[in-house]
Amino acid sequence: MSIVIKPVITEKMTAQGEKFNRYGFVVAGTANKVEIKNAVEKLYGVSVETVNTQNYVGKVKSRNTTQGLAIGRVNKHKKAVVTLKAGESIDFYASI
Repeated sequence: MSIVIKPVITEKMTAQGEKFNRYGFVVAGTANKVEIKNAVEKLYGVSVETVNTQNYVGKVKSRNTTQGLAIGRVNKHKKAVVTLKAGESIDFYASI
């Protein structure tokens, strides 16, 4: 199982990447900070300074349809915000 699932590419994370050298990733729910640090360093070839993690609980959502009320859940996930050492960066758009 892969530790890093996908990068978080939003307007807020892009601004943090430019200003504070931080990048966000959706990671496996069982991964700890040391595993995330090693996976990012190996995958992108950069030096990681700090790792902050956030667990998101799957919320219950409901909507009205023609058949009645439809109730479902949003999947839970874990995000990691990785701060790189000064002078290093990750270019997510290089391979496009």
